[in-house]
Amino acid sequence: MSISAKSLRFDEHTLWVDLSDGRTIGVPLAWFPRLLRATPEQRQAYRISATGRGLHWDDLDEDISVAGLLEGRGDMSHPAPNAA
Repeated sequence: MSISAKSLRFDEHTLWVDLSDGRTIGVPLAWFPRLLRATPEQRQAYRISATGRGLHWDDLDEDISVAGLLEGRGDMSHPAPNAA
């Protein structure tokens, strides 16, 4: 069975994702600078892919995989400071 997203929501600092296996995971918005800088309205303009494995914000050009969240990965488009 592949774990998928069922719904998501935000608070001031966190992206919360409800998963198909009953878990809810929260990740810091700081992991995703585009979401961190977005307005609440922009954050709400998301779609969950048909498979539930991807989260997409077309207007923000942001794509997040559920697998990446489960592995603890944030935005991979920019290397972390001091990364070796």
